Amino acid sequence: MSAKIEKKKCPYQDIGGQAVMEGVMMQSPANESIAIAVRRPSGRIVVTCEKNTPLSKKHPWMGWPVIRGCVNMVIMLKMGMQTLDRSTQMLGVMEEEPTKFEKWLAEKLGAKIDKVVMAVAMVLAVVLSLFLFVALPTGAATLAGLFTDSRLVINLVSGITRVAILILYMWGIGFVPDIKRVFMYHGAEHKTVYCNEAGLPLTPENAKQFSRLHPRCGTAFLFLVMIISILIGAVADELIFMIFGIEKLSFLLRFGRSLLLLPVVTGVSYEVLKALAHAGDSLIVRVLRWPGMKLQLLTTREPDEKMLEVAIASMKAAKAGAANYKKQLDPGVYAYSGSEEAEAAADKTDETQEEPQAEEKQA
Repeated sequence: MSAKIEKKKCPYQDIGGQAVMEGVMMQSPANESIAIAVRRPSGRIVVTCEKNTPLSKKHPWMGWPVIRGCVNMVIMLKMGMQTLDRSTQMLGVMEEEPTKFEKWLAEKLGAKIDKVVMAVAMVLAVVLSLFLFVALPTGAATLAGLFTDSRLVINLVSGITRVAILILYMWGIGFVPDIKRVFMYHGAEHKTVYCNEAGLPLTPENAKQFSRLHPRCGTAFLFLVMIISILIGAVADELIFMIFGIEKLSFLLRFGRSLLLLPVVTGVSYEVLKALAHAGDSLIVRVLRWPGMKLQLLTTREPDEKMLEVAIASMKAAKAGAANYKKQLDPGVYAYSGSEEAEAAADKTDETQEEPQAEEKQA
């Protein structure tokens, strides 16, 4: 039986991240760093850490309340695509062959094919998001307007449609084997963040005791966006009626209004998420957090210890910073060289060293 570890007081650091294919990204604003750790098919954990200066440090107005939420959304969208691309390179898996359109676009623009592929993927992701979470709910609201004159009810229909689409989407992709593993790494990320916030030594044994549900998760943020959009949309519709006398918005007007309000909804949702994350643990706070926390049951899974090792490697690198992380790597964790040939050679070396040990065990 392991001895109970006493939790230490730890200065709060707003460290968070995201899961990637067979790995975890951690971002530490205090250390101005972003770290990515993945477990390669050979079993080796490789990690990289880069300096990341917050835009609010260069442009203070980007750190203002509400505005910082909008800025953060754009940054995270861009960073998410870059992180997925970087982690795929580190993993050493074969990437899909670029389409003829992507090759043609790269040739015409004079850009590298990987940048064009990333740009195309980002555009497609934005278009899909607008279709699912703006166009479809707008259509449902427009249809509801045929049966009721209540602007509040119309906005409720729109909001409920958004939430339903979000839940069905997250539930559906959870059946994809690769996504299921990403969700397990998502759980590993949350447990590691909790362990760090508790001031405990970062070990798989300590991390696994924590919940896989975290109040600052992006899933909770998405749910807040859906709910707050109902409230802000209802207020906006009343203002439009008072100013322009328009009782019911057409599909195009409602779609345009939703796009224009998106920065406001995002900014307010970000502030609410931050407030709830730091508001203590009173009954009313738990009630307000509850829907976003429960939604994470769809986007997280219980990780195994090997996944926790990867998340911990990423956390330690982010806390050490870009200049020092290589000096503080745990045994079995290696700095990513940036060369696939070098990484493949290192994988083979590890496999060769492990073979005699396996033979000894069999003997």
